[in-house]
Amino acid sequence: MRVMVMVKATQSSESGIMPSTADMAAMGEFNEALVKAGVMLSGDGLHPSSRGKRVHFSGPGRTVVDGPFSETKELVAGFWIWQVKSLDEAVEWVKRCPNPMPEDSEIEIRPLFEAEDFGDEYTPELREQEDRLRDELKQAKR
Repeated sequence: MRVMVMVKATQSSESGIMPSTADMAAMGEFNEALVKAGVMLSGDGLHPSSRGKRVHFSGPGRTVVDGPFSETKELVAGFWIWQVKSLDEAVEWVKRCPNPMPEDSEIEIRPLFEAEDFGDEYTPELREQEDRLRDELKQAKR
């Protein structure tokens, strides 16, 4: 199963406070363990929401809102995509993670949808389109 592991933002991350060399080294070691175990598929940190935008959808209308966004607890500061056997395995990996923030922090784990989750609505034509797009993405990365 694939999961998205989200590092929730804190006041430090939203203030643009960068991690120390020691913190980056500890996270590098953790990421290396994930890669060696075949768990990590991708991951990155995000700039503070002050550098972002949101697009609100209302029927056919679109409204763009510039950051920063006020609810820090609802924001994401970084993420990984992992391939694990179960949600419990993902939890065990997260427990090994160094604290990603200088203050108390939180990491959220959520399963990604897989083709079988969509049932009959996911027609062979839609599946073929998705497979083609995934192949194109793989080719673009090379």
